[in-house]
Amino acid sequence: MTMTDDALPRIAAALERMAPPPLLTPDVSAADAFVWHGDPERLEPVPNVSRVALDLLVGIDRSRDTLLANTLQFAKGLPANNALLWGARGMGKSSLVKAIHAECLSRGHALKIVELQRDDLPTVTRLMQVLGATPHRYLLFCDDLSFGHDDQHYKSLKAVLDGGIAGRPENVLFYATSNRRHLMPREMIDNERSSAINPGEAVEEKVSLSDRFGLWLGFHACDQDDFLAMIEGYCAAYGVTVDPATLKAEAIEWQATRGARSGRVAWQFFVDLAGRHGVKIT
Repeated sequence: MTMTDDALPRIAAALERMAPPPLLTPDVSAADAFVWHGDPERLEPVPNVSRVALDLLVGIDRSRDTLLANTLQFAKGLPANNALLWGARGMGKSSLVKAIHAECLSRGHALKIVELQRDDLPTVTRLMQVLGATPHRYLLFCDDLSFGHDDQHYKSLKAVLDGGIAGRPENVLFYATSNRRHLMPREMIDNERSSAINPGEAVEEKVSLSDRFGLWLGFHACDQDDFLAMIEGYCAAYGVTVDPATLKAEAIEWQATRGARSGRVAWQFFVDLAGRHGVKIT
């Protein structure tokens, strides 16, 4: 079989069309917050971040103070740890990360936050190359992180936590939230340990992933006093005036119908309350 003179150029052109376009140099001065998209690879600026003020997050004082101190160290160019925020749903894990970023900005620190979706983890090495080539400092944030059976995305996460042979860029810090302390369901851990030839090695690679976070912060369900304090704080911040006894009775009834108490449930009650009182939430 012989190849015509124009065969190689045509093959090269076909391969060129199949290859993904090169990532354009992002304009990181366009915003303080971005969302990373893996297909096609790009940083999308977020001009207005949806978040609540740090002082409105009630009942998580220790976690708040610890994470704020760690973030400020990083923003100042000092050593800081990657952090895993784990625990009960709706207790302000992701809200805390976004609120602390805003607090750092208010204190004059030019810290940027980049949200990374779990499904885009395979492209995280490329993202870190992009961020590492800029002079800014970045908080890389992955919300609701967890892994299922035969899920290989956790291997990509190691590039963020360990950095491989090149190391993690000095100007990138990683924060993740999860409902699971070990990032995988307990029943999966127990099942793999009971069915594996070597139970100790069966889940070691996945479970040890959470050990690579230097900072663990646990979030637990709030009690009724904290739940009511959250709502009272929202009312004070947004100027909603309600008789205290009425507010307490309505709030308790609301959480009873939901079957749970959390920061998320408190906010949902307040949204309903503000709407009924004609108060806009901005």
